[in-house]
Amino acid sequence: MTVVSGDFTVTMDELRAVARFVAESAQEDLPVFEEAVPDDPRPRAALDAAWRFVHGANRTRLQRVTSLDAHRAAKDAGTEAARLAARSAGDAASAAYLHPISRATQVGHILRAAASAARIAELNADGDPAAADLLLERARRRATPTLVAVLSRYPPAPTAKNRVAHLMSALDASLRAAD
Repeated sequence: MTVVSGDFTVTMDELRAVARFVAESAQEDLPVFEEAVPDDPRPRAALDAAWRFVHGANRTRLQRVTSLDAHRAAKDAGTEAARLAARSAGDAASAAYLHPISRATQVGHILRAAASAARIAELNADGDPAAADLLLERARRRATPTLVAVLSRYPPAPTAKNRVAHLMSALDASLRAAD
């Protein structure tokens, strides 16, 4: 079992649990991007790379490169929902390289895809926050004890004024309270 050390340690099994959580969130939203930008394969490639890692492959350059490509695709997306979906796919691939450093910004790599999924649901429901709440609750139920244990090693999610950051902070607080 390989361990990644920094301010604390994270095992490969823990990284796979985090990557699974992020990939599950991104998987639900990938069709939003693919409908908006059907000829851009970059987010799908990132999500595929994430699943390879989740299912036991070594983390490689593939996750890093496809993550960056998916984030570039997000910049090319025409809508907020498509941008969030592409970024979530990139986050899924980059979860294999979560840094074990005590910085709140690292929480985004764990929870931003789930918060983005909640925001996309909210957008699809004409801004109804109940749709976001429903998706956050689904994410809470999907969170494994391993995911929560990894999350608890980091400071709380950073606060910001955008809606995704607000949703991410709410999810973070609820997962920590359940722990």
